[in-house]
Amino acid sequence: MSFLYSLIDTLLPFEWTEFDFMKNALLAILLITPLFGLVGTMIVNNRMSFFSDALGHSALTGIAIGVLMGIDNYFISMLGFALLFALCISAVMGSNASSADTVIGVFSSTGLALGIVLLSATGGFAKYSGYLIGDILTIQPEELILLAVLLCLTVVLWIFFFNKFLLASLNPDLAASKNIRVELLQRVFVVLIALIVTSCIKWVGILIINSLLVLPAASARNLSGSMRSYHVWSVAISLFSGVSGLILSYYLGTAAGGTIVLVAAAIFFASFVYGRVRRGHS
Repeated sequence: MSFLYSLIDTLLPFEWTEFDFMKNALLAILLITPLFGLVGTMIVNNRMSFFSDALGHSALTGIAIGVLMGIDNYFISMLGFALLFALCISAVMGSNASSADTVIGVFSSTGLALGIVLLSATGGFAKYSGYLIGDILTIQPEELILLAVLLCLTVVLWIFFFNKFLLASLNPDLAASKNIRVELLQRVFVVLIALIVTSCIKWVGILIINSLLVLPAASARNLSGSMRSYHVWSVAISLFSGVSGLILSYYLGTAAGGTIVLVAAAIFFASFVYGRVRRGHS
């Protein structure tokens, strides 16, 4: 870690890099934003933005379960509940009993309400309300390892299974005819989203994590002309939003997560206008 600190000091000799917590936050941003940029493309393609939002809401229930069970490491209870929550949503959606947005809406509101009720009943809601907005500045060096592992896992999955993921999402029947196990791929993808959301919720926040997953990919769709450029734009916009938002939050004295989202939102609106202008001239 000292090597990375020295490298940051050499490459970025600015006032904000004098603090170790800002260096840790920068390293976290460099790991989280490519992760969100990659996964966000598939979330947007599959119209699953509400799904990742529902998983974020379920984090409160996971924390509450951890409190009730006396689990000191809330990440374990959050992850366990998020995985169960994600698989349940996926199973109900697969039954075609109701529309996807209805199913996700029901699970999302239920998960959030249950978490609030359980935490308020134990008198500890205020203690855990920090999870709502997160704080990237509190991340510790050892926690960066988890983010690095998640990023590597996601990249490996994208390299070997992206084409299958894409085909299964665009045309499940065609994918099944090519002996692609569509339901298994869907389960793997929702588990991946659950892992990412749960792992990052402490630093990003329940209220804005979905925005960071969706906005860069949505902006990239307005700018890209191919699947390759779509991913490149999404990762680039996510990285730029993260780094610039972190730096702006330092000088403005604002919350890092919210500032990053505002930068990403500004890019989205600019890309939206550009996309309309480009289509108007074509």
